[in-house]
Amino acid sequence: MNKLSNTFDIAIEPSFDFLSPDYAELFDRSAATAFQHPVWLHSLYARLAPETGATALVVVVRHRDTGALAMVLPLLRIRRGPIRTVEFADLRVSDYLAPVCSPDVFSRLLHDTAACAQIRRLVRPFDLLRMAKLPDGRLPIEDLLATSRRVSMNTNAYATVLVAPYEQWRASAMDRSYQKELAKKSRQLQKKGALSFACCGDSAAVLEAMDVMRKFRGPRFHAQGDGDLLQRPEYYGFYSDVALRGLGSFVRLYAMKMDGEVIAAVLGLCHRGSFLVIMSAFDIAGYKSQSIGALMFEQVARDCIERGDQMLDFTIGDEPYKKSFGAQPSPVWEVTQAGSAVGAIALFGLKQAPWLKLAAKRLSDLKVQPAHTARPTR
Repeated sequence: MNKLSNTFDIAIEPSFDFLSPDYAELFDRSAATAFQHPVWLHSLYARLAPETGATALVVVVRHRDTGALAMVLPLLRIRRGPIRTVEFADLRVSDYLAPVCSPDVFSRLLHDTAACAQIRRLVRPFDLLRMAKLPDGRLPIEDLLATSRRVSMNTNAYATVLVAPYEQWRASAMDRSYQKELAKKSRQLQKKGALSFACCGDSAAVLEAMDVMRKFRGPRFHAQGDGDLLQRPEYYGFYSDVALRGLGSFVRLYAMKMDGEVIAAVLGLCHRGSFLVIMSAFDIAGYKSQSIGALMFEQVARDCIERGDQMLDFTIGDEPYKKSFGAQPSPVWEVTQAGSAVGAIALFGLKQAPWLKLAAKRLSDLKVQPAHTARPTR
């Protein structure tokens, strides 16, 4: 007989309300990342999951004595070809994944054997459980779900510490020769017309910048052999919804204009003193010689410093340009667990033959397209 926890009530709530005050309060006191923010997860589950064939698997833990939320584990069931997988709510858009729970409550859950057993039962059945993109130093999800030990992914996250004033950060983060090069490029760019930089302040500006981003990114990613998410209506709708809902608080969308026309844009999330870059686009064809991407990130860094941010997070990906801005790497982890013979075979194959990872990604792209898009230069 399965024993229930005496301290926690645990259930699957497929229609969990991520915009509820209870979840907002839990998120604020949790160790979660920006990618578990109420607006982000609401849009992911409401807009993106139904369009990609993923099924909500939201594990909700409440304190029995008060009914208050103790932990939310935002998961999805996804069929990748013949393989039934359970994964964090990602669907190709999230960079960092974590349980939504405070460290002290998570520790109490780990010491509650019955609660852990309940959670492990609720996430089954699966052929393969895979939790990727786990940031360094976060809650040990592998202990809660009894998976294998976490292993480092073949990529890193990059962030640069911001200090005021901007000139001090620039001098400490960037090579002097690179500073001079960008200053020269900036002068060249300003001679081309009326140049402006601003954070979008209303819905019209957001939609204008999003549309331009979609236009710039399409040909570039197609030429690199990988499709761009913004070209897909469901993903364009997701990012636009997040940008509009979070405008002025959770989201910033920066736009650089030349003679009133958007020539560069950067979309990012604001979370606990950090600005996390999630998507960017530049008019490379029109301004190929002016290093427009680097000049844009310079302006983003300046604005972040003026707002009092302490970190500019370029998120996951080993693109060389990040180090040019003083960004330092940190590891990103994943844990896995087979839940069937089929899952064990798939897991063994993925670990032993790297080419199978590409084959598995292509197979999943045909079905639900949940793998993370490469972003060589954001």
